Amino acid sequence: MGKLPFEHWRPMKLQPLPMYGSLPNSEQLKVFRRAPNDTRKVIVATNIAETSITIPNVIYVIDCGFVKLPWFDVETQTNGLIIAPVSKASADQRAGRAGRVRSGKAYRLYTEEAFNELITATPPEMQRSDLGPAVLQLKALGIDNVLRFSFPSSPPSKSLLSALELLYALGAIDDRGELTDPVGVTMAEIPLEPVFAKCLIASGEMGCSEEITTILAMLQVQNVFVRPTSGQAAIKARIARRLFETAEGDLLTLLNVYAAYEKNKTNSWCQKYFVSSKALRRATEIRVQMRKLVKRLGIALESCGVNIEPILRCLTVGLFPHAAYLHYSGVYRTVRGNKDLYIHPHSCLYTLEQPQWILFSEILQTDKAYMGDLTVIRPEWLIELAPHFYQKTAIDDN
Repeated sequence: MGKLPFEHWRPMKLQPLPMYGSLPNSEQLKVFRRAPNDTRKVIVATNIAETSITIPNVIYVIDCGFVKLPWFDVETQTNGLIIAPVSKASADQRAGRAGRVRSGKAYRLYTEEAFNELITATPPEMQRSDLGPAVLQLKALGIDNVLRFSFPSSPPSKSLLSALELLYALGAIDDRGELTDPVGVTMAEIPLEPVFAKCLIASGEMGCSEEITTILAMLQVQNVFVRPTSGQAAIKARIARRLFETAEGDLLTLLNVYAAYEKNKTNSWCQKYFVSSKALRRATEIRVQMRKLVKRLGIALESCGVNIEPILRCLTVGLFPHAAYLHYSGVYRTVRGNKDLYIHPHSCLYTLEQPQWILFSEILQTDKAYMGDLTVIRPEWLIELAPHFYQKTAIDDN
């Protein structure tokens, strides 16, 4: 086919659209709609577009060669997202997204030599995840010697030992590696990560189970806050979030959001304060299920009222392995492992005066290791509530 004369070429508009798992449904649907004739649709997607969905009429694929993977850090006992090169299998899957309707092309932003050096397939999740929940379930099933258990994919021995150490520190297993009763048995029945299950168990003894069930339910949903990226809406959303924020951290902020939502429960209220009605409805469902489980397990359902110290202490009982302190250099460091950490920009503590001691619920690894879902604590609580995990000299030195 010959080239068209220059005067027949017309500039095309660009329609950039994001695509990732936690994107609201209304935004996700935009990538499936046909673009106008004078517009080129450009979809910026995570690896959700590799196999989870098929977007029609994709002609070109640009593969950056990297992927974010959940990875467990044995030294700090933290789960995080790391940026890693893709595998050959993933690269082939990405290329296969193009040309499904008509001829297409895939452009890889790396050399053929780099492709040949990629690993064949992405490591199985068993080899890069926290094994604490899996080991706890194996113990509950009566499999005591997990080190000799025949896993489908053999996990690293360091990860297994780290899981056993964590479960021992949480009181789920004893000196012989056997499941404790009632703590370990109860933790195995709670469909949460072991650190959060321990918080739920302790909440009954500390008289704050109503608040803890709310916080844990809110942690199970994503994107509670709607975050416009630009314009007046972004400013209004930031002002609205400040109404819920507290100096005690993100988990208490989530508690404030849910308490305010309970009094209103309307879409108009959610839109006014830039919170996701879908996420809060889902959190309500999880909260109801969690409270039924609490009653079945014989955990007292009580509220601590306006006194928030029991909540903070209860969170410390479970999240003590995820403690960090403010180093004199201005960055945070884990107590065990001395890994440098930073407060995530989405945290309510990002713009406040930096607290000396905090607990984090997750790590997001980009150019730096960012902590998410933070709680401000006192260092003496770590010694009081987790003396088997921390020594006073270590706390004093930091």
